[in-house]
Amino acid sequence: MNDAVALDPEQAAADKKAAHEINKLSKRLHRQVGQAVTDFNMIEEGDKVMVCLSGGKDSFAMLDILLNLQQRAPIKFELVAVNLDQKQPGFPEDVLPGYLKSRGVPFHIEEQDTYSVVKRVIPEGKTTCGLCSRLRRGILYRVAQQLGATKIALGHHRDDIVTTLFLNMFFGSRMKGMPPKLVSDDGKNVVIRPLAYVKEPDLVRWAEHRQFPIIPCNLCGSQENLQRVQVKAMINEWERRYPGRIDNIFTAMGSIVTSHMMDKALFPFETIKATGVADAGGDIAFDDDESCETPQPSSVIRLMREED
Repeated sequence: MNDAVALDPEQAAADKKAAHEINKLSKRLHRQVGQAVTDFNMIEEGDKVMVCLSGGKDSFAMLDILLNLQQRAPIKFELVAVNLDQKQPGFPEDVLPGYLKSRGVPFHIEEQDTYSVVKRVIPEGKTTCGLCSRLRRGILYRVAQQLGATKIALGHHRDDIVTTLFLNMFFGSRMKGMPPKLVSDDGKNVVIRPLAYVKEPDLVRWAEHRQFPIIPCNLCGSQENLQRVQVKAMINEWERRYPGRIDNIFTAMGSIVTSHMMDKALFPFETIKATGVADAGGDIAFDDDESCETPQPSSVIRLMREED
């Protein structure tokens, strides 16, 4: 009888390992969100943070982690979850209210039929995200004012931020990313991105572990031709071939040397002159950047073969 109910040693070891990995993931996520909040002073004493909950993995994780941090933070702040019901056909209206009630989270569901507007204005086969985003943004700004929210929290993560940088470079001819904190274009709201330091794969694992009731966005469909989708695929391919590349790009966004860019508004190129005084931080005009390592011959051969 005892043999029948005895745990399989291999299964027990696997379960222990899985629990250990989830514990590490939880600590990492909470540490990264806490660090981002601290680094950019995202949440202050007495804030009322409007957490925009779309029903996707990112916003669910953001709310989940902020709820936990709220209990441990040295300051007091409120959280209110807000979902915009855009009246998409088949949208499960009961899912988010049920989840939020189970977590004891104050919430507001804003019902606005933006779906019909987008379908009426955008021709069939064209991307809908631009108009949908503008409509959604205006509505959420208004709701924030009505609720008395002092901060609006969005669920964009590290990979979203890097993707936006390349989108702006490729299609907007400007070095512009997605900042962790900003004043909204109406001048009335402060927008924060608490997941700024978090990697998307970690959010996928956390959503699976926490079993969030994910609601897919059916308004746009897959829209594989979206520029964001294509750029994201390109960056993920880089990461697959050269692990750590996304981290390096993200770190570079916070380590900008204005004297080595080309924006005349940020650096006085017109007025610089030779001083005759040696400067350890000065440029080495005829050399490659000393921080870039020369690949070993074997690496060069491997890369050439991969590109062929």
